[in-house]
Amino acid sequence: MNPATSTGPGARLKAAEKFPDANERHPALSAGLNALCKRLVELPKRRSSVIRPVLGVKNMRHVGPPPQWPLTVLIIEEAHTHFREYKGSDSTTNRLAALTAENARLVEDLVKRGRSVGILVILISQTTTGDAIPTFIRDACPIGLPFVRKTVEAAVAALGKDIRNWPDASPVPLQDPTYIGVAVMAMQGRPDYTRIRTPYVSDADATRVADATSHLTAEPDLCLDALLRSAGRTTTPAPQSQSDPEIQHQREVRRNGSPGAP
Repeated sequence: MNPATSTGPGARLKAAEKFPDANERHPALSAGLNALCKRLVELPKRRSSVIRPVLGVKNMRHVGPPPQWPLTVLIIEEAHTHFREYKGSDSTTNRLAALTAENARLVEDLVKRGRSVGILVILISQTTTGDAIPTFIRDACPIGLPFVRKTVEAAVAALGKDIRNWPDASPVPLQDPTYIGVAVMAMQGRPDYTRIRTPYVSDADATRVADATSHLTAEPDLCLDALLRSAGRTTTPAPQSQSDPEIQHQREVRRNGSPGAP
């Protein structure tokens, strides 16, 4: 999965470029994530400005996502690579350091301001310590779901210090092959933790489900534009690139009045 892609029920955003699968891809992928987040970070601002008059509530979770206000999910795989701290004084290092610092700022903004208006950020990483995922991002994420961890310190980084009090629920003992696919999570409203098992999904099944549900995806900014037009309201225009092929395609779909267009 391209880290610079967000998917979810009713919403899909794609970075303008795709990059080769190679070890050298991380700076390029970080640039792709940066471009995506710069566009996506404007969505909570637009939605926040109209959510009360349009949905009648100040938090989308109270009514759920209507078709023209889709849940938007940003999945950042290998998240730690996009927040890496570069040290050095040459121009390339300075450029990469500025890029990853801006990535952290943009993702923090989406994590903190996106939930109430239907924007969910999922960070996927093998490392969740503060030197890998900035604590101002990690600590703002309400749910941690780690699989096996080799040390108690790594478990604490993923679940918080209270996991020390629940050794039977710790992800550290999950190193036996019997526990492949087993993760640990905190239970909301309860002081303890629970283990959950996630089923294996083959590439073929994942492809089949993705193909079968791809018609449910939509560009969330265009949905908001259509919703506001139908309600006779206006808001700040989406700062989207006119050259983005997916944006252009969906505009053509709506212009031609295809079935299912908002």
